[in-house]
Amino acid sequence: MKLISLNTWGAKAGTENLLSFFKKHTDIDVFCLQEVWEGGHENAGKVAAGRPMTGINHAMITDIGAVLKNYAVYFRPHFKDYFGVAIFVKKALIVQEEGDIFVYKEKGYFSEGELADHARNLQYITLETNKGLRTIFNVHALWTSVGKIDTPDRLLQSDNIIQFIQSINNPFVLCGDFNLRPDTASLKKFEAGGMKNLIKEFGITSTRSTFYDKEERFADYAFVSPEITVKEFKVLPDEVSDHLALYLDFE
Repeated sequence: MKLISLNTWGAKAGTENLLSFFKKHTDIDVFCLQEVWEGGHENAGKVAAGRPMTGINHAMITDIGAVLKNYAVYFRPHFKDYFGVAIFVKKALIVQEEGDIFVYKEKGYFSEGELADHARNLQYITLETNKGLRTIFNVHALWTSVGKIDTPDRLLQSDNIIQFIQSINNPFVLCGDFNLRPDTASLKKFEAGGMKNLIKEFGITSTRSTFYDKEERFADYAFVSPEITVKEFKVLPDEVSDHLALYLDFE
């Protein structure tokens, strides 16, 4: 099974640029996407979810879906009803269950003082395969102005993610934008819980594109449970966001 995880940056690197990426990768079984918008047009030119709305595509589900016609889409907002995470999965695959759980604050929460301080959810789908059930988790974790360092909220968020994953009890893939440095305790909690950190195991040195001009080069990660056999893992070079896409071929 082939999977791509990508923080789309709201298509700020250009909608056609982003759509060309999906046209190029229609062999992928599952796309896990972060920073996805579908609606919120009234905020164009303003600031929402802690982000300037300049260059945002407010119809991303519609536009990506027009390219990925053979995929079912599951959109799970975490800021109001129009900004969040999404999974596109090939219709040929059988989805046994899908949903989300909030791992930072409660659904509907956002701070008036720190606009990027809003609720965060963990999205999941469980697929039927010839080797049994496999669950894929997709997350866009908490961002704060203090940087990608440990905070009490981030440590608790990691605990909440791990607790929920353990309740599912299937072999799994966990991927997304964690907004964490590799050396943080918040990130190392996943390794301590028995997950394989593929960024670490494959010696990845950056998950950011040239659109990102800050020194911090890590944000995106992929973890797998011990039962998952990884055939290939890499960061793709396509410059379609301020993040680079993670590619995983497993089992």
